[in-house]
Amino acid sequence: MRRLATLSEEPINEEDDATNGSKKGMRQTWRNWIKTHLSLVFNKRSDIKILLSVLGCPLFPVSVHPKLCLNEVSSSAQYIIQHFTAATGCRKLEGTVKNIFATGKVTMAMVDDLGSGGSATGTTTVSQKGCFVMWQMVPNMWLIELVLGGHKVVAGSDGNVAWRHTPWLGSHAAKGSVRPLRRALQGLDPMTISAVFSPAQYMGEKQISGVDCFVLKLSADQTDLAERSDSTAEMIKHVIFGYFSQRSGLLVYLEDSYLTRIQSPGTYPTYWETSMSTKIEDYRTVEGVMTAHTGQTNVVITRFGDNLKAGPEITRMEETWTIDDLAFNVPGLSLDCFIPPKEVQKRYPEESLDWRSPLHR
Repeated sequence: MRRLATLSEEPINEEDDATNGSKKGMRQTWRNWIKTHLSLVFNKRSDIKILLSVLGCPLFPVSVHPKLCLNEVSSSAQYIIQHFTAATGCRKLEGTVKNIFATGKVTMAMVDDLGSGGSATGTTTVSQKGCFVMWQMVPNMWLIELVLGGHKVVAGSDGNVAWRHTPWLGSHAAKGSVRPLRRALQGLDPMTISAVFSPAQYMGEKQISGVDCFVLKLSADQTDLAERSDSTAEMIKHVIFGYFSQRSGLLVYLEDSYLTRIQSPGTYPTYWETSMSTKIEDYRTVEGVMTAHTGQTNVVITRFGDNLKAGPEITRMEETWTIDDLAFNVPGLSLDCFIPPKEVQKRYPEESLDWRSPLHR
């Protein structure tokens, strides 16, 4: 059965909204984005939609890995993860947390475009304020609603398919394996952070914002990259680095980047590299577990290729976020909360939405 258009973590064009209601419009969603992406990022009218498309609900680069035997994990990485679990106190809740609920506020803004050579004034557009609410039952079952500047984005995962709904593109699904919500791993969910970084590669030490850190690296494997690609867009890489404070043991910085090669018939290939860095701060104790309550994310999107005679073109954006409320094991949260929209259900086999599968038991 044919998949929906890919859930793009790149800027989305709002000019093609009118076709969303029909099947033809759904088939053309990705094609229309390809046709217009060369100019959209630099169209000031699209600021809010670009911010929501890139910063609203990005996914983590890799899926949650099953726990590995100790001899399969480097001793350095093992030490860092053990230090983190001890610092956050999440080990005592292992196996007892059924769900997580969080609400928060965000402020997003575009930074003045950088021309070739990387020169910029460094000024920002008018900041847009918003809020979000997030539910998570297990790392691969989550739902988030985020409102910014009068626009609302909803994204979720039922454990089999991740999807997103925007007013300008309707509902569309992600390709590749189901991955956690990146926002949840910005210090909100220590249990999943511990699990997802357990097979990471130790990269040494580095100082970030004056903090001496251990660095762990995760990379999307080639199989998943291939599943997230199609004949027009090829995902070349997606890597993430986690910086864990040597002193406190806490995750204080996330830095990830992905590179996509885009080429429609009869055109030169264009490359998009998106780098996203998040400073994680203000850890507080919630039900005995240390969780982050504030942070700042900066994004740099670089577009380059032979057809860009003036050289690479760069756009920047930023977000600050705060957590207002966070709770574990909220009563009343059920599997029904994570059912995908009807548009997504119709385009996947029934067995992929079967709530009796082992994943949902």
